[in-house]
Amino acid sequence: MTEQKMRKGGGGKLSRSETVTVRLDPKLRYLGELAARLHRRTLSSYIEWAIQASLDAEPLRPPGHTAEQAKGITVGSQAEALWDVDEADRFAKLALRYPHLLTHEEQVRWKLICECGYLWRGEYGPPPAEEWRWQVVEGGLCFDRLRDKWELLCAVANRDRPASDLPTWMKSDRPLPEISSLDDLDNDVPF
Repeated sequence: MTEQKMRKGGGGKLSRSETVTVRLDPKLRYLGELAARLHRRTLSSYIEWAIQASLDAEPLRPPGHTAEQAKGITVGSQAEALWDVDEADRFAKLALRYPHLLTHEEQVRWKLICECGYLWRGEYGPPPAEEWRWQVVEGGLCFDRLRDKWELLCAVANRDRPASDLPTWMKSDRPLPEISSLDDLDNDVPF
């Protein structure tokens, strides 16, 4: 293909951009085009710039913070903390920091993640049960395991796969009692 044919239809495509279709009423579109002219931009470029500028004005209150404590926290100021090129990491960062922003479908997925001990650092204890315990905190999440099981977690959350397909983990570090015969089983039944 010649260079001229490749360029047909305008300038080069930027791989960093995503296409979003929006509906604007005629008046808003016209006024947006006028504002874009003032900035010597296309309407598309102006809309992207306007959204970026508005992020610094959009308040984002973390759970448990008062309005005074959250002063100055905006979507724009949290951009670096919330963005990641990996979808699984991006989702986990949002869920850990701003769970109230999750959609219903995302809440279902997050519940699966929170209840799957395979995905979390933790410890066995306390006695006598000595079961695997973890805290749902950013430092406790094994992001590499989350990335590895992301597609499966999404499929289970969407009910495309059974929950039995989720990874398992040793729930207790206590050995199970050995059973040498069926008679041993009868002796252990508490009824």
